[in-house]
Amino acid sequence: MQRRLNPRDAKRMMQRMGMNMSSVDNVEEVIIRTQNKEIVIEEPEVAIVQVQGQKIFQVAGGNVSERAPQPKVSASPASSISEEDVQLVAGQTGKSVEAARKALMECDGDLAKAILLLQS
Repeated sequence: MQRRLNPRDAKRMMQRMGMNMSSVDNVEEVIIRTQNKEIVIEEPEVAIVQVQGQKIFQVAGGNVSERAPQPKVSASPASSISEEDVQLVAGQTGKSVEAARKALMECDGDLAKAILLLQS
């Protein structure tokens, strides 16, 4: 006779082996993007298994379809620069807020590079 393992005991056993499993709630879709196509999984069940510091994502179920790759939408550098970063760079360099913002945009938001640029 085969003994079934209840979920609580299975979780304890996994933790003793250094494994941790959690689920991701309210997932609407998962997209796997390749060079030639996108695989879209709608309403999947997603679990994250963590083993020895590495995360493994398990995707199950859902409606699977394929489509042509969609163009990537990238945010403009100006929209991704926070006002806090601008103030920090301005304060560290003694330059104006406008100069700090311009330096951050030139350096793609990299604080250290922007400070060095303004100090040189």
